[in-house]
Amino acid sequence: MKKIELEIVALSHSITQTHSYAVVLGEVNGLRRLPIVIGGFEAQAIAVALERMQPSRPLTHDLFANFMSTFNIDLNEVIIYKLEEGIFFAKLICQNDDETIEIDSRTSDALALAVRANCRIYTYENILETAGLYLDQTGNPDEPVESKPTQVNVTSGDKDLKSMNLEELHKLLKQALEQEDYVRAIPIRDEINHRKAK
Repeated sequence: MKKIELEIVALSHSITQTHSYAVVLGEVNGLRRLPIVIGGFEAQAIAVALERMQPSRPLTHDLFANFMSTFNIDLNEVIIYKLEEGIFFAKLICQNDDETIEIDSRTSDALALAVRANCRIYTYENILETAGLYLDQTGNPDEPVESKPTQVNVTSGDKDLKSMNLEELHKLLKQALEQEDYVRAIPIRDEINHRKAK
């Protein structure tokens, strides 16, 4: 399978769900975005590395990166290789002298290490097709998006999404993306995909 390169384009705090974050990966030279829900600790670990902050004592991911460096292990790439029941699976592709080693990892940990090692992040087409969101081609991804008033009044439960028609779901998805609430966009996207698969 052909690998598709991704880059971290945003860390998003959920507007609708307390203590929920999404790391948003963007397709390099493409319009698709892959939001992945992560915990607060993992979001902090990624943010610290992205901002090049130096904590007074090493965080867990810094410790692991230092360990790898001390023993001459290079992190060459991270591959998000599987999506199962809404959970992403990743692996670290490491190099030690002439040996290449694959290590299973939680995706959030793999991304926190990828930022520290400045290595490439990949996924496969089937994962992007299933879980990716398309960026509006008319919009500039670097420009901030103004929040627009909600046109469809719903709560966050699955039952509410199931009672909506496809047109309402697409409107709601568009609104969540405009507000950059990727955590809210994920269940909406999943409901749309579930209906398309029927």
